[in-house]
Amino acid sequence: MSIKSDKWIKKMSEEKDMISPFQPNQIKRNESSDEKLISYGLSSYGYDVRCASEFKVFTNIHSATVDPKKFDSTSFIDVDKEECIIPPNSFALARTIEYFKIPRDILTICLGKSTYARCGIIVNVTPLEPEWEGHVTLEFSNTTSLPAKIYANEGVAQMLFFQSDEVCETSYKDRDGKYQGQKGVTLPKA
Repeated sequence: MSIKSDKWIKKMSEEKDMISPFQPNQIKRNESSDEKLISYGLSSYGYDVRCASEFKVFTNIHSATVDPKKFDSTSFIDVDKEECIIPPNSFALARTIEYFKIPRDILTICLGKSTYARCGIIVNVTPLEPEWEGHVTLEFSNTTSLPAKIYANEGVAQMLFFQSDEVCETSYKDRDGKYQGQKGVTLPKA
């Protein structure tokens, strides 16, 4: 298994539509206002994704039990803004702007960006399996005792691409994975 470089990521995105929309450079400033941004786009050995302005912020106003087999969607408040405030010791779901189509011999791992990690905001995403496709649902945990802010349309996490020495026997698509082709923020499915 080997990690893939920026040249490979660029080629796969331009020829196979692996990441769409694809940004071939690291963007660190807003071109129109020169405002600093949390960087996104192609990096040396990965791709920094952005989150859309569509958030689901966890709330316990209904005193529900968090159950992955029978998830209560009323446990979230929908927020559609350029900034999302996550309450202390809580979390929010979002989605990437980018749509992914993972090749059959690739496993993709997501790591949070250091800018958020240094503020006590943890990004959690499960691996993108071979032949999975869709918008990635992101989970932001605010581990602090203070409200925390997430910025839409800026970098939030980095995707790393690992190529296997051989093609897998059964891909996510072959298994009819329940999150295949997801669009928007997707809640747990049993």
